[in-house]
Amino acid sequence: MLSAVCIGETMAVLTPPQDVPLHEATQLHVGVGGAESNVAMGFAAMGLDSHWVGRVGHDGFGTRILNELRSHGVGVTGVEADPRLPTGVYVKIPAQEPDPDAGSSVLYYRQGSAASAMGPATLENPAVAGLLEKASLIHLSGITAALSAGCLALIESILDAPRQGRIISFDVNWRAPLWAGQESSVLRDLANRADVVLVGKDEAGHAFGTTDEAELRRLLPAPEVLVIKNEAISAIALGRDGTREEVPALSVDVLEPVGAGDSFAAGYLSGMLFGLNHKASLRRGHVSAACTLTVQGDRGPLPEAGLMSAILDSSDAQWAGTHVSRGQFSAPGLPTGLEAGTRGPAAS
Repeated sequence: MLSAVCIGETMAVLTPPQDVPLHEATQLHVGVGGAESNVAMGFAAMGLDSHWVGRVGHDGFGTRILNELRSHGVGVTGVEADPRLPTGVYVKIPAQEPDPDAGSSVLYYRQGSAASAMGPATLENPAVAGLLEKASLIHLSGITAALSAGCLALIESILDAPRQGRIISFDVNWRAPLWAGQESSVLRDLANRADVVLVGKDEAGHAFGTTDEAELRRLLPAPEVLVIKNEAISAIALGRDGTREEVPALSVDVLEPVGAGDSFAAGYLSGMLFGLNHKASLRRGHVSAACTLTVQGDRGPLPEAGLMSAILDSSDAQWAGTHVSRGQFSAPGLPTGLEAGTRGPAAS
């Protein structure tokens, strides 16, 4: 089985009840959130041997995170529990009246977290070294690099190590508060040392100063593939060899956008590992993202294998006519009575 390892920080997520302002909330829902672990759970659902490497505090939040990942089929043997530093926390504030279009927002409490103490020494952990040695793909993001000098050194160490047949993917995941006061050129340098780079068109303007795909490819000449996520319009794969593939996004009734980018990454990258071409891999990314966009939370259940195969094999006209609402897919010619499942790997 193909193996993937995702490295980064996962935090406890506290959310007030829907439509209740944080300052009036008497209860907070406890969940789990982290870009890299979201991708790891997506990989596991896609049928990969998936692992998450990181650090949590030796506390209830850390235990909650490990239990959540295990329940989704993600290996956590490479996770360290810090007896002194706490698990990071963030508060997710849902969009509210009178301006629901303003979207949700977050408050981060991650400075001095257990994950911020990661560094090159993390790679010396025998469990981590063993996972990386057998990995087909190692997934990183710009979030981790911005947490601390040690985390930046960790990412650099992984990117500079001999590939030995492994692929390294890098999701830019621009977070303005994390990069405040730091050189944005650092992020560009890291991305240019990866094999596959994923970036949202909107965040590319902040991270790299341009949203033009030709200019982005010029700024990042080294990666084998640059994938640009053009919000609800399309996703574009630009090969180093000059090839270009664009696949329009599905029509989706969006409930909550958080986590959709991570789901897209899991779909696209798993397709690539399974040997699919750019078009099929981009479709997998769109389907995975659509499942997350139509639920509350950082990830949505994937279609069962039969529906996934039908969607991926559909004609361009069928693809354009596919609509997703609350995990249900509808399109002319698709099997009836099929919707997103609760577990189980999607067809490769």
